Amino acid sequence: MSRSTKHKKKKGSLWKIPLLLLSLILISGGIYAYTVYSGAKSTVEDKMHREVASIDHELTEKKRKEQEPLNILLMGVDERDGDQGRSDALMVLSVDPNNNRSQIVSIPRDTRTQMVGDSSQSGNLDKINHAYAFGGTDMAIQTVENFLDVDLDYYVSINMEGLAEMVDAVGGITINNDIDWEGKDGFHYKKGELTMDGDETLGYVRMRYEDPNGDFGRNERQRKVIEGIINKGANVGSINKIGNVMDVLGKNVTTNMDFGTMQDLMVNYRSARENLTTYQMTGTGTKIGGIYYLKVSDQEVRDVHDMISEYNS
Repeated sequence: MSRSTKHKKKKGSLWKIPLLLLSLILISGGIYAYTVYSGAKSTVEDKMHREVASIDHELTEKKRKEQEPLNILLMGVDERDGDQGRSDALMVLSVDPNNNRSQIVSIPRDTRTQMVGDSSQSGNLDKINHAYAFGGTDMAIQTVENFLDVDLDYYVSINMEGLAEMVDAVGGITINNDIDWEGKDGFHYKKGELTMDGDETLGYVRMRYEDPNGDFGRNERQRKVIEGIINKGANVGSINKIGNVMDVLGKNVTTNMDFGTMQDLMVNYRSARENLTTYQMTGTGTKIGGIYYLKVSDQEVRDVHDMISEYNS
């Protein structure tokens, strides 16, 4: 089967992309606001910027300055009080400014693979989203690199709990909901136009089992929420509200991009947004020791490795 047949990529506009790319756009696309309002640079440098040992900073800087293609790990992390958390969503964003293109590969959270990193769990086979729980960002990065045999240059991590704060910071959002269901919080997620506050939004993106499209449907709901946040935020004229949004970013987003890097990507890599394709890895569900896993075939892994490597060539 040819790659064009097997890999059902779909083109879309800037907003028709999964949760974490939009989080990245929200950060980098907000550079103008950051430069206009005082204290923005310190928000990035003091609260959001966090280097990791697993990424060669000097090599990445060299690639960025020469405007070479870059791979960015996008993580949605479900962190709660007293818990390290797990990566709720994992995606590899590849940006190629020379050919004005970008792609996102989504890795299912239940994918069974070898854990890699500084942890007693290193070497064991487990769900890929557990790597973050075992060894934080560094282990998540190393595990994804090992799984796909690719190098990552940057990461962006957003705490899913922060979505509720973000929605409340912009005064609630309105989206178009595709399916009807009752949430655990008692809120009726009716089909059609739906207005939600922060807590209701969190229930909306976390729902899994009532959606007939599974993780695909969940990604679509995440996209709708971020689009709703950006659309509402674009109409926020109050300096206080903009300050609130930045405060929420500072509390819930971490990345090894500093302020200068964000500015550089906004200027020199923006053409990569012109042509975006997305792909979600597939596999076969199975139970091992009573635990559900997704087994991704070696051929699927090789194909995705080739997809990313082709962007980097």
